[in-house]
Amino acid sequence: MKLFAKDKNDRVIFLSDEYLLVDGYNIIFAWNSLKKIAEKSLEDARDKLIDILGDYQGYKKINIIIVFDAHLVKGGVGSVYKYNDIYVVYTKEAETADNYIERTATVFRGKYKVKVATSDGLEQVIIMSQGAVRMSARELREDVKLAKKHIKEKIEEMKPIKNNMLIDNLDKETAAWLEKMRRG
Repeated sequence: MKLFAKDKNDRVIFLSDEYLLVDGYNIIFAWNSLKKIAEKSLEDARDKLIDILGDYQGYKKINIIIVFDAHLVKGGVGSVYKYNDIYVVYTKEAETADNYIERTATVFRGKYKVKVATSDGLEQVIIMSQGAVRMSARELREDVKLAKKHIKEKIEEMKPIKNNMLIDNLDKETAAWLEKMRRG
């Protein structure tokens, strides 16, 4: 299922009506595995989160927007880019991820199903008052683990029962002849 298409002006048109807005740094510092990576390299932790959520997005078939604070970056104009099918946002100077998420949830209210992943208690209250559903960092982690488990099970189901070897795909007579040749 495609999540979006492009119109004649090369603008993205979303085909899914569900969005997950993720407070990137909140999740990074709430998940121990990402927190350890962030201690060495914040960039690597961001990349790992984006990769994890990329698999999750493919399984859930929802639009994901990950928002990273850049409000302390002097002269920061903010940026948005697409990595695979995920939108990654860096806020502009003096704009927090919370501000961006709240504004986006307000714009999307009534048009889309919106879920926000953050463990910031105040942020959860604010976004719920705007009609969005809250998801804690722990809940997101558990849902990601469950999705990963389902993906793994699906891959196992799709594996062929036989090895993909020539001998397994031959009739008995030909297989016996080849085996006799192999043994000399």
